[in-house]
Amino acid sequence: MEALLLILFFVLLLTGMPIAFVLGITAMAMFHITGVAPVALVPEAMYASLDSFTLMAIPFFIIAANFLVGGKISSYLIDFANAYVGHITGGMGIVCVFSCMIFAALIGSSIATALSIGVIAIPAMVKLGYDKSFAMALTAAGGTLGILIPPSLPLIIYGVIAEESVADLFLAGVIPGVLLGFLLMALAVIIAKKRGFKKSAKAGWQERRSYTLKAIPVLLMPILVLGSIYGGVATPTECAAVAAVYALFIGLFVYRTMKWGQIIPLVVEGMKTTGMIMFIIATALTFGRLVTMLQIPQNLGALVVSYQLPPWAFLAIVNIVLIIMGCFLEVASIMLITLPIIIPLINILKINAIHFGIVMVVNMELALITPPVGLVLYAISGATKSPLSLIIKGIWPFIALFLVYLVLITYVPIISTWLPSILR
Repeated sequence: MEALLLILFFVLLLTGMPIAFVLGITAMAMFHITGVAPVALVPEAMYASLDSFTLMAIPFFIIAANFLVGGKISSYLIDFANAYVGHITGGMGIVCVFSCMIFAALIGSSIATALSIGVIAIPAMVKLGYDKSFAMALTAAGGTLGILIPPSLPLIIYGVIAEESVADLFLAGVIPGVLLGFLLMALAVIIAKKRGFKKSAKAGWQERRSYTLKAIPVLLMPILVLGSIYGGVATPTECAAVAAVYALFIGLFVYRTMKWGQIIPLVVEGMKTTGMIMFIIATALTFGRLVTMLQIPQNLGALVVSYQLPPWAFLAIVNIVLIIMGCFLEVASIMLITLPIIIPLINILKINAIHFGIVMVVNMELALITPPVGLVLYAISGATKSPLSLIIKGIWPFIALFLVYLVLITYVPIISTWLPSILR
């Protein structure tokens, strides 16, 4: 039955059918063929899988992201960072990554982070003589921090599937996200020195004070959201709703860069994105229920035990599989296809589920910038109206950095587990 399941799944996938339909049709067909449960279970299972208070955080974070992007608030972050570090070698590269880190702490989306920062940072870097391929690649790599630094939509999905605390997962993502951000800054500085890129003019203290005051409202947002979660004041879902309201407020009344007429279109766009994600989640969790009923995780677990596979070797195999899948599938699809099978196995091997959540998300970051189907690469290419080959030319040093970082995160779990262990 496992062979039939795989054949049906990959045949449908190769037709170019959307992943939600691939998962749903495979589940229905296998329920009918195997008889493990009636096909009528599928709509019931899909409905039940979405009956989750935690999942309600997703639409609110997406709407908050749309409000921030629609209000063009990223410019205040970039001006703030540029005032302090733009004058040093590789300064604009540092500004780009730092802005991505702050924006990531606001919205939890890599594509939105890369596009919001990229539309301003890429032209600024090119104006200073940076290679356009490098500027685009750095922005793409920095943009991936959107799904590692909390709040993170993939960590919410992981928490639901693995039945782990989303708050703990958010805590676990803080140190890895900040560390990766600093590594990207260091690489940007090294490349800037090697290639002789120019610096920005040094800002005076009066200018720095002005940009700092303008940036304070948006800098307060991650403190408001994450502080409420970790202070026990509100759940991640409630904080997501607060984030959406706060983003709307500063866009309309503080910065006044957003118009009233934008609200409904931005909410509608957010609902469309949410509907797509929820449909994938519903069919994927139903697919996961089928996999469990067919006892595939149990059989794989027995195989792992019989071969006495150590945890480090299992993690290496999983990373290789996820890297290969990341070349051809997008983030939500990879997570929702693999996690129902992997989660029982990490429990058998006694691998910390919080730690593995971060390993999974770092793999997903890599998937976003890995050709030929790196979605952030396509987003930056389209936004800058540049050929995809140009950004691919510059992305390889960052892919190499991500691979080294993946090994570090995988085999030094304390980077992910230390903060949750002392604060929860």
